[in-house]
Amino acid sequence: MNKIMFFVVLLAAGSVYAAETKNEWQNTTISEETIAKIQQAKLEYKQCVGAEMQKSVYQNQDSRKSTETIVKQCEPVLAKMRVVYTDQKVPGVVADRHLKQMRYQMMRDVLQNMMYIDAARKAGQPQ
Repeated sequence: MNKIMFFVVLLAAGSVYAAETKNEWQNTTISEETIAKIQQAKLEYKQCVGAEMQKSVYQNQDSRKSTETIVKQCEPVLAKMRVVYTDQKVPGVVADRHLKQMRYQMMRDVLQNMMYIDAARKAGQPQ
């Protein structure tokens, strides 16, 4: 009885291992031209956020609210970057993951800067 149970477990383990190898990571390549287009779109996004941060309307708002508004103002630029990804046939999951990661990092950076500006203003320091 134990030998039969051992063989059943062994067969089940073998089939699980075979299924896992089919789901292995498949390395993809992105051309230098595509990388350059993505970097250009990323630069445009950073410039958009930087330009929005310079507007005085955000200086008197709560830093969280102004961060949300600034990032939303630059969403169309991120949409352009997604178009670059889809034109180059990058899988949507990969493109969305990268854009989400960029958006979150930008939100952290903007929030940190807005909080610093708010703290400096409250301390009476010139900006």
